[in-house]
Amino acid sequence: MSATPTAAAEPPPESLFAPGRRALSIGAVALITMMAFEALAVTTAMPAIALALDGLTLYALAFGGALASAIVSMTAAGMACDRFSPARSLAVGAALFFIGLCQAGFATDMSGLVLGRIVQGLGSGAIGVVLYVVIGRVLPPVLRPRMFALLATAWVLPALVGPALAGWMVAAWGWPAVFFSVATLMPLATWLVLPAAGAAAAAPSLTGRTVPSRALERLAWAALAGMAALALNQAAAAPAAWPAAGVVAAALVLAGSAQRLLPRGSLRAARGLPSLVALRGLLAAAFFAAEAYLPLWLNLVRGWSLPQAGLALTLGALCWFAGSQWQARLPDSPARVRAVGAGLALVALGTAVIAGVIAAGLVGGWALVGWGLAGLGIGISFPAISVLTLAGAAHDDQGRWSAALQLGDTITSTFVMAMCGAAFAAGASTPAFVAVFVGAAALAGLGALLAPRAAGATTAVDLNAAGSPGP
Repeated sequence: MSATPTAAAEPPPESLFAPGRRALSIGAVALITMMAFEALAVTTAMPAIALALDGLTLYALAFGGALASAIVSMTAAGMACDRFSPARSLAVGAALFFIGLCQAGFATDMSGLVLGRIVQGLGSGAIGVVLYVVIGRVLPPVLRPRMFALLATAWVLPALVGPALAGWMVAAWGWPAVFFSVATLMPLATWLVLPAAGAAAAAPSLTGRTVPSRALERLAWAALAGMAALALNQAAAAPAAWPAAGVVAAALVLAGSAQRLLPRGSLRAARGLPSLVALRGLLAAAFFAAEAYLPLWLNLVRGWSLPQAGLALTLGALCWFAGSQWQARLPDSPARVRAVGAGLALVALGTAVIAGVIAAGLVGGWALVGWGLAGLGIGISFPAISVLTLAGAAHDDQGRWSAALQLGDTITSTFVMAMCGAAFAAGASTPAFVAVFVGAAALAGLGALLAPRAAGATTAVDLNAAGSPGP
């Protein structure tokens, strides 16, 4: 009886803030909040940056370059988390992210800014994998949906104040302030999450199991994929300087590298876990390509100020939060699989609405209706895919499967951003904007049709059939 008051004073065992989980929950929210502000602020400020640095032709590369470099760091972090403590990957990733922010802030031309974004991508890729691995190792399955919903809440404050604050900072202090402000606070957010990452060290029986030669082979494929992605983005942005054969070669190298880096069956959305990798790629490519170009259209074509254009990103993030909270209450995996398909369908519908608004020449406010639907859809599907993947991945493969999940969306998004750059090579015309949003709707619609293939991804049969990521 004497233990009863003590037990009652503690959070329930199922709470994310119970002893042993509190540091992870607080640290992860702090880190995601910083990265969320950076993502929303940079997306809001990028039209002004591109105009100030006379670099509109490199607009897509400023986003695609970061995605391309993340391919390398995701691969490395996935292997390192299974071999060593995730804290090492977190420390390296945070340092690279900090350096990239400083490089971008000090850039005097668009090429220098793209270089900073590439270094940022190296950092963010590692950080993303670490968070997935820590969630998979520290939290029981019942708490994982709640954790991903909690991480969605970390986007709320940045979504409410980030775009408007970024627009104000650009007007008051110039666009470099966007990068320097995040760099100033990044070390604190990293310090908060490092203890939790250290507590999620690989089991002694798993350490050292990665064969060095195989690790080097996978890193070589990742580096090749990153270089191909950069070449493809640059070729798409400046087609006159690249022969058609070079563009095709870069695309083929990227596809071949993806075949070696992703789980077997991912490129054809094979049933089970590989289909989740494919669905994540289609979802991310559709949503983030649209997110990159919606503020540009509102600013350049409709004449919205940067803070006003940032309101669209705020709306999308709030709807993402609402969708994530809803999926956290789903009762089982079959319901979550159905939710993945429904979320992809909403993203398809929302981006199609925006394409119609642009084609019809309607006022920009109507595009917010479509973006709200897209935000709700990704809020449902994105965390649901993550939960299903962690539920199906064996404990000793969580690093590689987490990396594979994020590699899938990065490679697909990189390719799609290159295609967006090609559409804008001749300038920011109405047909180019329509092409971006029609393409996003088509990708999300394809994902909705393929979503039933994810059924059974958490069963042992699916795990055995899928094999481990890579050759």
